[in-house]
Amino acid sequence: MPGTSRMPISLRESFNTVKRSRPANTLQVLSLDLVRNIIFFLFVLRWTRRVLLKLKGRGLFGTLAELYGNIRVILYGHLLRLPGVRTKVQKQVSEAIAKLQTKMVPVSTTQHLAIPEVGWTEDAVRKELEALATMDHTRWEDGYVSGAVYHGEDDLLRLQTEAYGKFTVANPIHPDVFPGVRKMEAEVVAMVLRLFHAPPNAAGVSTSGGTESILMAVLSARQKAYVERGVTEPEMILPETAHTAFRKAAEYFKIKLQIASCPAPTYQVDVRRVGRLINSNTVILVGSAPNFPHGIIDDISALSKLALKRRIPLHVDCCLGSFLVPFLKKAGFETVPFDFLLKGVTSISCDTHKYGFAPKGNSTILYRTPELRTYQYFVDPSWSGGVYASPGIAGSRPGALIAGCWASLMSVGEAGYLASCEQIVGTTKKLAKRLRDTPSLSAELEILGTPLVSVLAFRALKLNIYDIADAMSDKGWHLNALQNPPAIHVAVTLPITKVWEKLATDLEAVVEAEREKERVRAVEGKRAKGTATGDAAALYGVAGSLPNKSVVVDLARGFLDLLYKA
Repeated sequence: MPGTSRMPISLRESFNTVKRSRPANTLQVLSLDLVRNIIFFLFVLRWTRRVLLKLKGRGLFGTLAELYGNIRVILYGHLLRLPGVRTKVQKQVSEAIAKLQTKMVPVSTTQHLAIPEVGWTEDAVRKELEALATMDHTRWEDGYVSGAVYHGEDDLLRLQTEAYGKFTVANPIHPDVFPGVRKMEAEVVAMVLRLFHAPPNAAGVSTSGGTESILMAVLSARQKAYVERGVTEPEMILPETAHTAFRKAAEYFKIKLQIASCPAPTYQVDVRRVGRLINSNTVILVGSAPNFPHGIIDDISALSKLALKRRIPLHVDCCLGSFLVPFLKKAGFETVPFDFLLKGVTSISCDTHKYGFAPKGNSTILYRTPELRTYQYFVDPSWSGGVYASPGIAGSRPGALIAGCWASLMSVGEAGYLASCEQIVGTTKKLAKRLRDTPSLSAELEILGTPLVSVLAFRALKLNIYDIADAMSDKGWHLNALQNPPAIHVAVTLPITKVWEKLATDLEAVVEAEREKERVRAVEGKRAKGTATGDAAALYGVAGSLPNKSVVVDLARGFLDLLYKA
């Protein structure tokens, strides 16, 4: 109409478009808000659940104590990264590693850093091998080493060497090419299953050692929980004294660790604490028979009942107990239930290369059912190289070691293992009695728990136990230093049974010498226990006093680097 202002067509269309789109935009905003609220709710729910599970498992004070410890570790880590502190710490770590290098990497020997242009004669190789075999070392042959070498007698060594020689090129990955190795491996697993009272349909696999056996047991439990229960955030409940291979498995397979305490005086895992830590993400419980640090067998019967009630796999680590624990009863020693006779036990690791006396590189992982074993298998049906399947981590494996293991079991026999149990465990009990009955020892040393097998651990009541460890090293003994609590252990072997009295006598002399040092310090008005100067005292004294272990980790990594320094 004339005189009426009109909105330009383009502007009017834009305005109408805005009006029409307003509800859609509102819906989009509401939808986004709803999604954000749902995500926030799920986030809060997840963390609330985690907090509640933490409180259930640890209790209020335990949770607060753990939080305080974590804060200390973080703050101390920041302190170690301060410029002045970091430089000083790195210097000390470098000095410690350099000192270690002088012991581990002798400079007086000829280094062979490249393949010789012309191959050596057989005599030259034999001469060098003899030189390498006789390098200065702790005399395990004389029984001066805790653990490490469990048999070492010439007759068995010769038989193992002969068995190895017959199967040097054998590889179990090709059972059609090496049928004898396949047969021996199956028989070894069957023998060990029978030793641990496995049910008729039980199954097992041979491995390269206790660590691989433990890794496979944990992997099997994780896969079982994922396939059967849909668990995507797996957790493992682990006694604090259980072998560190379980911690390695947790790191490798992304499993959250829940550590259960093993309090004095028994040093067995607290089964009630284990029960409180169980939740819907728990994939495996663990017990030791015995544990490495203190030689204590956990209450496997109680763990078995708990596992059955909560329908969770229970693994028993019998790597160290191996061929001793199954013979305790026949040998007339005190024992406790620990194997497949307990219905809740679903898997057992047993090292044949320890008290089974097989060559190093032999162990077994045993399962109550074949289904549990299949969870550790790896199968790739679509690889361009063909269908690939392996029972464990390794592909190619040394058939010669399997032959050596089979020969050892067949040669020693049940009678031989029973006799060695009587000798080894009997010696352990004699050594324990000596520590308790000798006034100078009983006044200063305390045996941890009630060990039933071959490991005897003891702590010092007033002296520095690491000074005692270093003084024993000076006398030629290679014992194991422990921490949490500070202690030493002796893993008795057949070589040690011949010299245990010498061990006890040297220990008496060392303890008396340390007591005299304390008396001199007291007269001089100096503080007790002096300044730790030995290797064990320096390492474990530092480790025990630091909230953050990064310095110890650096030292350990430096040690590992030295293993490959030619």
